[in-house]
Amino acid sequence: MRREKLISTVSQALDHFVDAFADARQRDRTLLTALVGYVLVWTLYGVIAKSSQDLHPDMTELIAWSRDLALGYTKHPPFAALAVRGWFALFPVADWTYYLLAISTSALTLWFAWLLFTDYLDPTTRLIAVVLLTFIPFFNLHALKFNVNTILMPLWAVTVFWFLRSYKTRSSAYAALTGVGAALCMTSKYWSIFLLGGLALAAVSDSRRAVYFRSMAPWITVLIGVAVLSPHIGWLEKHDFVPMQYAMLVHGDHSLTDAIWADLRYLVDAMAYASAPIAIILLAVRPSLRVVAEMAWPADRDRRLVAVTFWATLLLPILPALVWGIEIHGIWTMAIWSMLPILLLLPVSVDISRPLARWIVGAGIAFPLVMVSAAPGVAIVLHEVGIPPKQTHIRMLAKHVENAWRDSNKGRLRYVGGDADLAYGVLTYAPSRPDALPGTGLRQTLRLAQFGAALVCFSEETACIDSSSQIASRNPASRKLEIQLVRNYLGLPGRPQGYVIYVVPPNRSSLTDPTTLQPGPALK
Repeated sequence: MRREKLISTVSQALDHFVDAFADARQRDRTLLTALVGYVLVWTLYGVIAKSSQDLHPDMTELIAWSRDLALGYTKHPPFAALAVRGWFALFPVADWTYYLLAISTSALTLWFAWLLFTDYLDPTTRLIAVVLLTFIPFFNLHALKFNVNTILMPLWAVTVFWFLRSYKTRSSAYAALTGVGAALCMTSKYWSIFLLGGLALAAVSDSRRAVYFRSMAPWITVLIGVAVLSPHIGWLEKHDFVPMQYAMLVHGDHSLTDAIWADLRYLVDAMAYASAPIAIILLAVRPSLRVVAEMAWPADRDRRLVAVTFWATLLLPILPALVWGIEIHGIWTMAIWSMLPILLLLPVSVDISRPLARWIVGAGIAFPLVMVSAAPGVAIVLHEVGIPPKQTHIRMLAKHVENAWRDSNKGRLRYVGGDADLAYGVLTYAPSRPDALPGTGLRQTLRLAQFGAALVCFSEETACIDSSSQIASRNPASRKLEIQLVRNYLGLPGRPQGYVIYVVPPNRSSLTDPTTLQPGPALK
């Protein structure tokens, strides 16, 4: 009897929640309230589940870049670093605030998806569409690792929304917003070129293309986009398009066979990431093959515009990957999935009954709560399985570096160099908030002479040790320390790892000696 009463109470609460979305005065406020809860619960999960580790190198790298803002960086465009700079101008640098940023970015994507669904789905189905997205790990588990892929999620969602509105209405305002969104996508990650290609294919393949291209809308989009993007384009030209060189160095130069296998893995992984919402709809609705075909390729031109954008953006990377031997990964599709629920829920025969809506919404609410209860076990399992030292020792290493610097110098630590991942991690956790030491050149030499630096390497990383030792040898007052760190979690010891720390104090007298102002060796 008690169990039946509990089930009845939960069902009534879920019905009340779903009914709120039928009221135009309540639906937006109700969703925003739910998204705040979503952010808080998943942030709590991140804090607990990741308590046996430190921040991921992708995250500390963005902190390093955010302290030295530029129009571009050797690996990626600048927008993600700018977003991190703005966030930590409001919040202290801490693990929980970074996880809060990551999940807030995911929640912002869900809000933009909600706006996108407005033109295609009724209010209750829009709610189901948003809930379906939360079963994709990119919107929670993967989102906790904030990087250039994460920042693309809200940018792609809102750019698609603005483009579709611009295409159908030829509104100058939406056209201008589309240009801004497209430029911000490109200044976040160059992978966004495939989104722009998808939008272009959708525009030229639609039956309304003549009306669209005779209007001012597309040209406003292009002009605004180029204007916003032009400072970064100038930076690329000035720096010989170094991010593209980096991308080809890391992901390119594969044989045709390897590229074919990479393409297949890309497609399989991408669909696997989105398998949960697809499976939910297929199992719940049991559509015929005709309906499945309509999901993939709608007959209605407005809906097909979404389908072309989705499929083109997903499939466009395959051909250049084959031509140039580039290895692509399914995780790079993080930003594309906000369009998926429109395709799954658009066919008229896809009827979401009240019991089905209640079940999907209930599962969407229960999922993060279950994950929070499992978070302590996740932290223990991750610690036992073993996380790379650059994610488990960084906080301890930063403390050792700060102590070593304090023992040798009176001023604060201004620069950290050596292994990039270690340096970025140390500057994240060091109380003195140092910057990353420039990798090479006269700028590095001047920073070392005026402020000094701490250089950190793994004990077995000979290339890093050799270059750091060469730098340290130019200052007789330099010190070398060798330490071994082990992270214990709840009394469980982790894997030991050795580190080498070079403390290179300032040597301002060398600034007057031209022989010492030669460019230093590149740090590895």
